[in-house]
Amino acid sequence: MSETPTHGRRADYSGRSVVFAIYCVAIGVAGVMGFLLGMIGPDALRSVKLFFLIEMPPTPLGLAIYGMVTLATILGVLLLAVRFVSRRYGDRDR
Repeated sequence: MSETPTHGRRADYSGRSVVFAIYCVAIGVAGVMGFLLGMIGPDALRSVKLFFLIEMPPTPLGLAIYGMVTLATILGVLLLAVRFVSRRYGDRDR
């Protein structure tokens, strides 16, 4: 069989790299939303505690860091759990 020539560089994305890209975009969006919320600064906005230990001020930078770290931790734990389960139980059907 003849193969068709490819013009340019063909993108070969694996599932892992796509999930990582979505993970990074979601963390970036959380940071932007936290920054915008801190810029708007409602009067009733209080400081928040990161992991119930570190108090973050309700400034744009503080809320951006809080949102990014919180989302990165939660999604990171879930992604690691999915990776563990898929490696542990994924090859049983073969």
